[in-house]
Amino acid sequence: MTETHGEIRLDVRDQVAVLTLHRPTKLNAMTPGMTGQLTGYIAALNDDPRVRAVVLTGAGRAFCAGSDIGGLADYDSAVQFGSRPDYCDAMHTLAKPVIAAINGPALGGGLELALACDIRLAAEAATFTAPEIKLGWIGGGGMSALLAHSIGASNAALMLLTGDPVDAATALRWGLVTEVRPASELTGRAVELAAVIASRAPIAAQAAKRNLRAAFEMPLGRAIDYERQLQTICFATEDAAEGRAAFAERRPPVFRGR
Repeated sequence: MTETHGEIRLDVRDQVAVLTLHRPTKLNAMTPGMTGQLTGYIAALNDDPRVRAVVLTGAGRAFCAGSDIGGLADYDSAVQFGSRPDYCDAMHTLAKPVIAAINGPALGGGLELALACDIRLAAEAATFTAPEIKLGWIGGGGMSALLAHSIGASNAALMLLTGDPVDAATALRWGLVTEVRPASELTGRAVELAAVIASRAPIAAQAAKRNLRAAFEMPLGRAIDYERQLQTICFATEDAAEGRAAFAERRPPVFRGR
């Protein structure tokens, strides 16, 4: 199944959905209309039991250049700008595991969009930039917290305070991305990895994603307690019983999301 609404395309094959930002002449810079489209797609994917994993990528030579700067003058005040619907907030509502296939530059909000994904793969020519300081402001979609969590405070400060780009090799060394691939292999590798995740128990996969966020947000003791609660919930599912039966019978499990 392939759908294109405005400037975002959705392809669903088997249990994997691929969301493609499709505004290549503008480096996939996000508009309010695209934010609404992305929000709608994410809500639909959350509600679709057939989809178990998602890939996010960009069309053309860029992943995403963040917000369309040309449209920022449309806001009457800083408060109106700050309270606008945000595409990074929308990505954080995606309950299913999501892989960013970063095919080119990820700038500003585009970097924040990648940081909102669970796993990040990059093409060799990809770059990562927090350029807002060069324009007189800072990121607002979780840039500081998510960068510091991913690459450490000093590396995050270097990116945030200079606004200069980081190449894919450096991003890999810092832990910002998990793999660097030739551009011709990137999407295929992301889909392949998404298919592996989709083959796992979907309730457990979503619980693992939720648990990782809790590990970042909670004190250690509370995070461990929360993990135990999620483990108990997963253990009570039909999928967990199927996993135990398949192990005993030495066969691949068939998980149904129940």
